[in-house]
Amino acid sequence: MESDTHKSVLELFRRTAETVPAYRLFLADKGIDPDAVGDIAAFRRLPLTTKANYHQQYSLPERCRGGELPHCDMIAVSSGSTGTPTFWPRTAADESASTRRFEQVLVEAFGARLRRTLAVVCFPLGTWVGGLYTVSCLRRLAEGLPMTVIAPGNNKTEILRVIPELGRHFDQVVLLGYPPFLKDVIDTGIREGVEWGRYAVKLVAAGEVFSEQWRTLLAARAGLDPLRDVASLYGTADGGVLANETPLTIRIRRLLADDPEAARDLFGAPRLPTLLQYDPADRFFETMDGTLLFTSDGGVPLIRYHIADHGGIIPHDRMLEFCHERGHTLPSDSRPHLPFVYVFGRTFHTVSIFGANVYPENVAIGLEQHPVSAWVTGKFVLAVVEGSDLDHRLEITVELAPGESPTEARAQAVAASIRTQLLRHNSEYANYVPADRQFPHIDLRPAGDPAYFPVGVKHRYTR
Repeated sequence: MESDTHKSVLELFRRTAETVPAYRLFLADKGIDPDAVGDIAAFRRLPLTTKANYHQQYSLPERCRGGELPHCDMIAVSSGSTGTPTFWPRTAADESASTRRFEQVLVEAFGARLRRTLAVVCFPLGTWVGGLYTVSCLRRLAEGLPMTVIAPGNNKTEILRVIPELGRHFDQVVLLGYPPFLKDVIDTGIREGVEWGRYAVKLVAAGEVFSEQWRTLLAARAGLDPLRDVASLYGTADGGVLANETPLTIRIRRLLADDPEAARDLFGAPRLPTLLQYDPADRFFETMDGTLLFTSDGGVPLIRYHIADHGGIIPHDRMLEFCHERGHTLPSDSRPHLPFVYVFGRTFHTVSIFGANVYPENVAIGLEQHPVSAWVTGKFVLAVVEGSDLDHRLEITVELAPGESPTEARAQAVAASIRTQLLRHNSEYANYVPADRQFPHIDLRPAGDPAYFPVGVKHRYTR
Protein backbone atom coordinates (compact mmCIF):
# COMPACT_ATOMS: atom_id res chain seq x y z
CA MET A 1 0.00 0.00 0.00
CA GLU A 2 1.36 3.40 -1.01
CA SER A 3 2.25 5.73 1.85
CA ASP A 4 0.84 9.24 2.21
CA THR A 5 4.34 10.63 1.63
CA HIS A 6 4.68 8.78 -1.67
CA LYS A 7 1.23 9.94 -2.76
CA SER A 8 2.10 13.57 -2.07
CA VAL A 9 5.42 13.24 -3.93
CA LEU A 10 3.67 11.78 -6.98
CA GLU A 11 1.07 14.53 -6.85
CA LEU A 12 3.80 17.18 -6.75
CA PHE A 13 5.50 15.54 -9.73
CA ARG A 14 2.29 15.51 -11.79
CA ARG A 15 1.42 19.09 -10.88
CA THR A 16 4.93 20.24 -11.81
CA ALA A 17 4.84 18.40 -15.14
CA GLU A 18 1.50 20.06 -15.92
CA THR A 19 2.23 23.62 -14.83
CA VAL A 20 5.98 24.24 -15.19
CA PRO A 21 7.02 24.66 -18.85
CA ALA A 22 10.70 23.91 -18.23
CA TYR A 23 10.02 20.60 -16.49
CA ARG A 24 7.55 19.58 -19.18
CA LEU A 25 10.23 20.26 -21.83
CA PHE A 26 12.85 18.49 -19.72
CA LEU A 27 10.74 15.33 -19.58
CA ALA A 28 9.93 15.49 -23.29
CA ASP A 29 13.63 15.83 -24.13
CA LYS A 30 14.25 12.65 -22.11
CA GLY A 31 11.39 10.82 -23.86
CA ILE A 32 9.34 10.51 -20.67
CA ASP A 33 5.54 10.51 -20.60
CA PRO A 34 4.44 11.96 -17.23
CA ASP A 35 1.28 9.83 -17.32
CA ALA A 36 3.43 6.71 -17.27
CA VAL A 37 4.87 7.61 -13.85
CA GLY A 38 2.24 5.88 -11.74
CA ASP A 39 4.07 4.76 -8.60
CA ILE A 40 7.07 5.62 -6.47
CA ALA A 41 9.23 3.02 -8.23
CA ALA A 42 8.67 4.80 -11.55
CA PHE A 43 9.30 8.13 -9.84
CA ARG A 44 12.68 6.89 -8.61
CA ARG A 45 13.66 6.14 -12.22
CA LEU A 46 13.12 9.73 -13.33
CA PRO A 47 16.28 11.57 -14.43
CA LEU A 48 17.87 13.87 -11.90
CA THR A 49 17.68 17.62 -12.31
CA THR A 50 20.78 19.73 -11.66
CA LYS A 51 21.90 23.30 -12.10
CA ALA A 52 23.68 22.25 -15.30
CA ASN A 53 20.98 20.21 -17.02
CA TYR A 54 17.95 22.15 -15.82
CA HIS A 55 18.51 25.61 -14.38
CA GLN A 56 21.13 26.57 -16.96
CA GLN A 57 19.14 25.13 -19.86
CA TYR A 58 15.80 26.88 -19.34
CA SER A 59 14.92 30.49 -18.68
CA LEU A 60 13.96 31.66 -15.23
CA PRO A 61 10.25 32.23 -16.09
CA GLU A 62 10.04 28.78 -17.71
CA ARG A 63 11.08 27.19 -14.42
CA CYS A 64 8.24 28.92 -12.53
CA ARG A 65 4.65 27.73 -12.38
CA GLY A 66 2.70 28.90 -15.41
CA GLY A 67 5.90 30.21 -16.96
CA GLU A 68 5.39 33.56 -15.21
CA LEU A 69 8.05 35.09 -12.98
CA PRO A 70 5.65 37.67 -11.43
CA HIS A 71 3.76 34.81 -9.78
CA CYS A 72 6.65 34.81 -7.29
CA ASP A 73 6.94 37.69 -4.84
CA MET A 74 10.65 37.57 -3.98
CA ILE A 75 13.95 36.48 -5.50
CA ALA A 76 17.02 35.31 -3.62
CA VAL A 77 20.51 34.58 -4.92
CA SER A 78 22.65 31.57 -4.08
CA SER A 79 26.04 32.23 -2.52
CA GLY A 80 27.91 31.26 -5.66
CA SER A 81 30.27 29.02 -3.68
CA THR A 82 30.03 26.43 -6.47
CA GLY A 83 30.25 28.82 -9.38
CA THR A 84 28.02 31.46 -10.90
CA PRO A 85 25.28 32.72 -8.54
CA THR A 86 21.79 31.44 -9.30
CA PHE A 87 18.47 33.25 -8.92
CA TRP A 88 15.77 31.52 -6.87
CA PRO A 89 12.25 32.98 -7.06
CA ARG A 90 9.82 32.07 -4.30
CA THR A 91 6.46 32.92 -2.80
CA ALA A 92 5.49 33.55 0.81
CA ALA A 93 3.74 30.16 0.84
CA ASP A 94 7.06 28.46 0.03
CA GLU A 95 8.39 29.49 3.43
CA SER A 96 5.85 27.44 5.38
CA ALA A 97 7.98 24.27 5.37
CA SER A 98 11.11 26.20 6.35
CA THR A 99 9.21 28.00 9.10
CA ARG A 100 8.30 24.62 10.57
CA ARG A 101 12.02 23.81 10.81
CA PHE A 102 12.68 27.06 12.68
CA GLU A 103 9.72 26.25 14.91
CA GLN A 104 11.18 22.86 15.77
CA VAL A 105 14.35 24.56 16.98
CA LEU A 106 13.06 27.73 18.62
CA VAL A 107 9.85 26.35 20.11
CA GLU A 108 10.50 22.67 20.79
CA ALA A 109 14.17 22.96 21.78
CA PHE A 110 14.51 26.57 23.00
CA GLY A 111 11.05 26.90 24.57
CA ALA A 112 10.15 30.10 22.72
CA ARG A 113 6.44 29.61 23.31
CA LEU A 114 6.93 30.25 27.02
CA ARG A 115 9.98 32.54 26.98
CA ARG A 116 10.18 36.08 25.68
CA THR A 117 12.67 35.66 22.86
CA LEU A 118 14.81 38.15 20.96
CA ALA A 119 15.90 36.59 17.64
CA VAL A 120 18.99 38.33 16.26
CA VAL A 121 19.57 37.56 12.57
CA CYS A 122 23.34 37.64 11.94
CA PHE A 123 23.29 36.28 8.39
CA PRO A 124 24.31 38.81 5.72
CA LEU A 125 21.41 40.92 4.50
CA GLY A 126 20.89 41.61 0.81
CA THR A 127 20.11 39.41 -2.18
CA TRP A 128 21.77 36.40 -0.54
CA VAL A 129 19.25 33.90 0.66
CA GLY A 130 20.32 33.58 4.31
CA GLY A 131 19.43 36.89 5.95
CA LEU A 132 16.15 37.99 4.42
CA TYR A 133 14.86 34.42 4.17
CA THR A 134 15.51 33.91 7.88
CA VAL A 135 13.84 37.21 8.75
CA SER A 136 10.78 36.27 6.71
CA CYS A 137 10.44 32.82 8.33
CA LEU A 138 10.96 34.19 11.83
CA ARG A 139 8.37 36.91 11.36
CA ARG A 140 5.83 34.29 10.30
CA LEU A 141 6.74 32.24 13.36
CA ALA A 142 6.62 35.26 15.67
CA GLU A 143 2.94 35.86 14.87
CA GLY A 144 2.01 33.24 17.48
CA LEU A 145 4.90 33.62 19.92
CA PRO A 146 6.29 36.15 22.42
CA MET A 147 9.20 36.66 20.01
CA THR A 148 10.72 39.78 18.49
CA VAL A 149 13.06 39.78 15.49
CA ILE A 150 15.92 42.19 14.86
CA ALA A 151 18.23 41.94 11.85
CA PRO A 152 21.62 43.66 12.20
CA GLY A 153 22.98 41.21 9.63
CA ASN A 154 26.68 40.45 9.83
CA ASN A 155 27.49 43.89 11.22
CA LYS A 156 29.32 42.80 14.36
CA THR A 157 29.43 46.29 15.88
CA GLU A 158 25.67 46.64 15.55
CA ILE A 159 25.04 43.15 16.95
CA LEU A 160 27.11 43.93 20.03
CA ARG A 161 25.29 47.24 20.42
CA VAL A 162 21.73 45.90 20.25
CA ILE A 163 22.18 42.85 22.49
CA PRO A 164 23.00 44.74 25.72
CA GLU A 165 20.38 47.37 24.86
CA LEU A 166 17.55 44.93 24.08
CA GLY A 167 18.56 41.61 25.58
CA ARG A 168 17.73 42.66 29.14
CA HIS A 169 14.06 42.94 28.16
CA PHE A 170 13.81 39.28 27.10
CA ASP A 171 14.12 35.86 28.72
CA GLN A 172 16.54 34.62 26.04
CA VAL A 173 18.50 35.88 23.04
CA VAL A 174 18.89 33.67 19.94
CA LEU A 175 21.72 34.46 17.52
CA LEU A 176 21.35 33.04 14.00
CA GLY A 177 24.31 33.00 11.61
CA TYR A 178 27.22 31.13 10.07
CA PRO A 179 29.32 29.21 12.64
CA PRO A 180 32.62 31.11 12.23
CA PHE A 181 30.82 34.42 12.47
CA LEU A 182 28.86 33.43 15.55
CA LYS A 183 32.11 32.43 17.22
CA ASP A 184 33.62 35.78 16.26
CA VAL A 185 30.63 37.59 17.79
CA ILE A 186 30.91 35.64 21.04
CA ASP A 187 34.68 36.09 21.29
CA THR A 188 34.55 39.80 20.46
CA GLY A 189 31.76 40.28 22.98
CA ILE A 190 33.86 38.67 25.69
CA ARG A 191 36.78 41.00 24.90
CA GLU A 192 34.43 44.00 25.05
CA GLY A 193 32.95 42.97 28.38
CA VAL A 194 29.64 41.47 27.24
CA GLU A 195 28.38 39.12 29.94
CA TRP A 196 26.76 36.51 27.71
CA GLY A 197 25.42 34.55 30.67
CA ARG A 198 23.03 37.41 31.48
CA TYR A 199 21.11 36.94 28.24
CA ALA A 200 20.46 33.15 28.19
CA VAL A 201 21.98 33.03 24.72
CA LYS A 202 21.06 30.34 22.18
CA LEU A 203 22.74 29.78 18.79
CA VAL A 204 21.27 28.68 15.47
CA ALA A 205 23.94 27.96 12.87
CA ALA A 206 23.75 27.09 9.18
CA GLY A 207 25.93 26.87 6.11
CA GLU A 208 28.65 24.42 7.12
CA VAL A 209 29.59 21.48 9.28
CA PHE A 210 31.07 22.18 12.69
CA SER A 211 32.59 19.82 15.22
CA GLU A 212 31.31 18.86 18.65
CA GLN A 213 34.46 20.46 20.05
CA TRP A 214 33.25 23.71 18.47
CA ARG A 215 29.85 23.31 20.12
CA THR A 216 31.47 22.60 23.48
CA LEU A 217 33.85 25.54 23.14
CA LEU A 218 31.06 28.02 22.30
CA ALA A 219 28.88 26.62 25.07
CA ALA A 220 31.65 27.19 27.61
CA ARG A 221 32.36 30.73 26.44
CA ALA A 222 28.74 31.86 26.27
CA GLY A 223 27.34 29.85 29.19
CA LEU A 224 25.23 27.51 27.06
CA ASP A 225 23.95 23.97 27.39
CA PRO A 226 25.58 22.22 24.39
CA LEU A 227 22.77 19.66 24.18
CA ARG A 228 19.89 22.13 24.01
CA ASP A 229 21.17 25.63 23.26
CA VAL A 230 23.07 25.22 19.98
CA ALA A 231 21.36 23.89 16.85
CA SER A 232 22.26 23.67 13.19
CA LEU A 233 20.01 24.01 10.15
CA TYR A 234 20.55 22.38 6.77
CA GLY A 235 19.59 25.25 4.49
CA THR A 236 20.16 25.92 0.82
CA ALA A 237 19.20 28.66 -1.60
CA ASP A 238 17.71 25.93 -3.78
CA GLY A 239 15.20 24.48 -1.34
CA GLY A 240 15.13 26.67 1.77
CA VAL A 241 15.61 24.94 5.11
CA LEU A 242 15.60 21.19 4.47
CA ALA A 243 16.29 19.76 7.93
CA ASN A 244 17.40 20.74 11.41
CA GLU A 245 19.25 19.46 14.44
CA THR A 246 17.14 18.38 17.40
CA PRO A 247 18.19 17.56 20.98
CA LEU A 248 18.05 13.91 19.86
CA THR A 249 20.41 14.35 16.89
CA ILE A 250 22.80 16.41 19.01
CA ARG A 251 22.88 13.76 21.72
CA ILE A 252 23.60 11.05 19.14
CA ARG A 253 26.26 13.11 17.37
CA ARG A 254 28.06 13.85 20.62
CA LEU A 255 28.07 10.15 21.47
CA LEU A 256 29.52 9.36 18.04
CA ALA A 257 32.14 12.10 18.38
CA ASP A 258 33.55 10.12 21.31
CA ASP A 259 33.23 6.83 19.41
CA PRO A 260 35.02 7.35 16.04
CA GLU A 261 34.81 3.66 15.15
CA ALA A 262 31.01 3.66 15.45
CA ALA A 263 30.83 6.91 13.47
CA ARG A 264 32.91 5.40 10.65
CA ASP A 265 30.70 2.31 10.59
CA LEU A 266 27.53 4.38 10.47
CA PHE A 267 28.58 7.11 8.04
CA GLY A 268 31.30 5.31 6.09
CA ALA A 269 33.82 8.13 6.50
CA PRO A 270 36.54 9.29 8.92
CA ARG A 271 34.79 12.57 9.60
CA LEU A 272 31.64 13.47 11.46
CA PRO A 273 28.83 14.94 9.33
CA THR A 274 26.05 17.21 10.47
CA LEU A 275 23.23 14.97 11.71
CA LEU A 276 19.69 16.28 11.40
CA GLN A 277 16.07 15.20 11.17
CA TYR A 278 13.64 16.07 8.39
CA ASP A 279 9.94 15.83 7.65
CA PRO A 280 9.39 13.77 4.48
CA ALA A 281 6.02 15.49 4.04
CA ASP A 282 7.94 18.73 3.32
CA ARG A 283 11.18 17.49 1.73
CA PHE A 284 11.46 14.07 0.11
CA PHE A 285 15.11 12.95 0.31
CA GLU A 286 16.79 10.23 -1.74
CA THR A 287 20.41 9.16 -2.11
CA MET A 288 22.53 8.24 -5.09
CA ASP A 289 26.17 7.13 -4.91
CA GLY A 290 26.64 8.72 -1.52
CA THR A 291 25.08 12.06 -2.47
CA LEU A 292 21.73 13.62 -1.63
CA LEU A 293 18.82 14.59 -3.84
CA PHE A 294 15.46 15.95 -2.82
CA THR A 295 12.03 16.83 -4.14
CA SER A 296 10.16 19.90 -2.87
CA ASP A 297 7.60 22.46 -3.90
CA GLY A 298 8.44 26.14 -4.29
CA GLY A 299 8.55 29.10 -6.64
CA VAL A 300 10.79 26.89 -8.73
CA PRO A 301 9.60 23.34 -7.95
CA LEU A 302 12.44 20.84 -7.68
CA ILE A 303 11.95 17.23 -8.73
CA ARG A 304 14.72 14.77 -7.86
CA TYR A 305 17.11 17.66 -7.60
CA HIS A 306 20.75 16.67 -7.17
CA ILE A 307 22.20 19.18 -4.77
CA ALA A 308 25.68 17.57 -4.84
CA ASP A 309 26.01 17.33 -1.07
CA HIS A 310 27.61 14.14 0.17
CA GLY A 311 25.47 12.43 2.78
CA GLY A 312 22.71 9.91 3.38
CA ILE A 313 19.45 9.12 5.14
CA ILE A 314 18.76 6.79 8.06
CA PRO A 315 15.28 5.71 9.25
CA HIS A 316 14.43 6.72 12.81
CA ASP A 317 14.12 3.18 14.18
CA ARG A 318 17.34 2.05 12.48
CA MET A 319 19.29 4.91 14.07
CA LEU A 320 18.02 4.05 17.54
CA GLU A 321 18.78 0.38 16.95
CA PHE A 322 22.35 1.21 15.88
CA CYS A 323 22.94 3.29 19.00
CA HIS A 324 21.57 0.51 21.19
CA GLU A 325 23.81 -2.07 19.48
CA ARG A 326 26.84 0.14 20.24
CA GLY A 327 25.89 0.46 23.90
CA HIS A 328 24.79 4.10 23.73
CA THR A 329 21.80 4.92 25.89
CA LEU A 330 19.14 7.28 24.52
CA PRO A 331 15.95 8.62 26.13
CA SER A 332 13.18 6.01 26.22
CA ASP A 333 10.93 8.28 24.14
CA SER A 334 13.32 9.50 21.45
CA ARG A 335 11.34 12.25 19.80
CA PRO A 336 10.73 13.54 17.24
CA HIS A 337 9.85 10.35 15.33
CA LEU A 338 11.33 11.60 12.07
CA PRO A 339 14.00 10.14 9.77
CA PHE A 340 17.60 11.34 9.92
CA VAL A 341 19.68 12.92 7.19
CA TYR A 342 23.42 13.39 7.50
CA VAL A 343 25.40 15.91 5.46
CA PHE A 344 29.12 16.11 4.85
CA GLY A 345 28.94 18.99 2.39
CA ARG A 346 30.38 19.41 -1.08
CA THR A 347 33.42 17.48 -2.24
CA PHE A 348 35.10 20.63 -3.60
CA HIS A 349 35.64 21.76 -0.01
CA THR A 350 38.42 19.18 0.33
CA VAL A 351 42.04 19.15 -0.77
CA SER A 352 44.07 16.05 -1.51
CA ILE A 353 47.70 15.36 -0.57
CA PHE A 354 49.43 12.06 -1.17
CA GLY A 355 46.03 10.67 -2.14
CA ALA A 356 44.49 11.58 1.23
CA ASN A 357 41.47 13.87 1.33
CA VAL A 358 41.78 16.61 3.94
CA TYR A 359 38.45 17.97 5.14
CA PRO A 360 37.82 21.34 6.80
CA GLU A 361 36.09 19.57 9.69
CA ASN A 362 39.30 17.73 10.60
CA VAL A 363 41.34 20.95 10.60
CA ALA A 364 38.73 22.93 12.54
CA ILE A 365 39.03 20.55 15.50
CA GLY A 366 42.74 21.33 15.74
CA LEU A 367 42.00 25.05 16.03
CA GLU A 368 39.48 24.44 18.77
CA GLN A 369 41.99 22.91 21.18
CA HIS A 370 43.60 24.69 24.15
CA PRO A 371 45.68 26.87 24.02
CA VAL A 372 45.35 27.49 20.27
CA SER A 373 41.65 28.41 20.48
CA ALA A 374 42.47 31.43 22.66
CA TRP A 375 44.21 33.37 19.89
CA VAL A 376 42.65 32.26 16.59
CA THR A 377 39.16 32.92 15.21
CA GLY A 378 38.65 29.43 13.78
CA LYS A 379 38.72 30.57 10.15
CA PHE A 380 41.29 29.09 7.81
CA VAL A 381 42.03 28.38 4.14
CA LEU A 382 43.32 25.01 2.94
CA ALA A 383 45.69 24.59 0.02
CA VAL A 384 48.18 22.07 -1.29
CA VAL A 385 51.26 23.85 -2.62
CA GLU A 386 54.10 22.55 -4.74
CA GLY A 387 57.65 23.46 -3.79
CA SER A 388 60.57 24.11 -6.10
CA ASP A 389 61.57 20.44 -5.85
CA LEU A 390 57.99 19.40 -6.75
CA ASP A 391 57.24 18.20 -3.23
CA HIS A 392 53.69 18.82 -2.07
CA ARG A 393 52.83 20.25 1.29
CA LEU A 394 49.63 21.05 3.09
CA GLU A 395 49.43 24.78 3.69
CA ILE A 396 46.85 26.26 6.04
CA THR A 397 46.35 30.00 6.31
CA VAL A 398 44.84 30.76 9.73
CA GLU A 399 43.13 33.93 10.91
CA LEU A 400 44.38 35.34 14.20
CA ALA A 401 41.93 36.84 16.67
CA PRO A 402 41.86 40.67 16.72
CA GLY A 403 44.86 42.08 18.53
CA GLU A 404 46.87 38.85 18.38
CA SER A 405 50.31 38.72 16.73
CA PRO A 406 51.92 35.97 14.65
CA THR A 407 54.96 34.20 16.07
CA GLU A 408 56.87 31.14 15.00
CA ALA A 409 56.00 29.45 18.29
CA ARG A 410 52.30 29.98 17.66
CA ALA A 411 52.58 28.69 14.09
CA GLN A 412 54.27 25.55 15.36
CA ALA A 413 51.61 25.09 18.06
CA VAL A 414 48.86 25.36 15.45
CA ALA A 415 50.64 22.88 13.17
CA ALA A 416 51.06 20.38 15.99
CA SER A 417 47.43 20.68 17.13
CA ILE A 418 46.07 20.22 13.61
CA ARG A 419 48.38 17.27 12.92
CA THR A 420 47.23 15.55 16.12
CA GLN A 421 43.58 15.85 15.14
CA LEU A 422 44.22 14.83 11.52
CA LEU A 423 45.95 11.66 12.69
CA ARG A 424 43.13 10.92 15.11
CA HIS A 425 40.17 11.57 12.83
CA ASN A 426 41.49 10.99 9.30
CA SER A 427 42.87 7.50 8.69
CA GLU A 428 43.81 8.41 5.11
CA TYR A 429 46.02 11.22 6.34
CA ALA A 430 47.58 8.99 8.98
CA ASN A 431 48.34 6.21 6.53
CA TYR A 432 48.90 7.92 3.17
CA VAL A 433 50.96 10.95 4.13
CA PRO A 434 54.60 10.21 5.09
CA ALA A 435 55.37 10.96 8.72
CA ASP A 436 57.89 13.67 7.80
CA ARG A 437 55.21 15.50 5.73
CA GLN A 438 52.35 15.36 8.19
CA PHE A 439 53.04 18.71 9.84
CA PRO A 440 51.20 21.36 7.79
CA HIS A 441 52.82 24.69 6.99
CA ILE A 442 50.96 27.40 8.87
CA ASP A 443 50.62 31.01 7.72
CA LEU A 444 49.13 33.19 10.46
CA ARG A 445 47.27 36.24 9.12
CA PRO A 446 45.69 39.17 10.96
CA ALA A 447 41.93 39.29 11.50
CA GLY A 448 40.07 40.47 8.42
CA ASP A 449 43.05 39.99 6.08
CA PRO A 450 41.54 41.08 2.73
CA ALA A 451 43.31 38.39 0.71
CA TYR A 452 42.07 35.46 2.82
CA PHE A 453 39.46 36.65 5.32
CA PRO A 454 37.59 39.63 3.81
CA VAL A 455 34.93 41.05 6.10
CA GLY A 456 31.29 40.61 5.07
CA VAL A 457 31.90 37.77 2.61
CA LYS A 458 30.89 34.14 3.12
CA HIS A 459 34.11 32.34 3.98
CA ARG A 460 35.63 29.73 1.65
CA TYR A 461 37.87 27.07 3.16
CA THR A 462 39.79 26.01 0.07
CA ARG A 463 41.78 27.69 -2.69
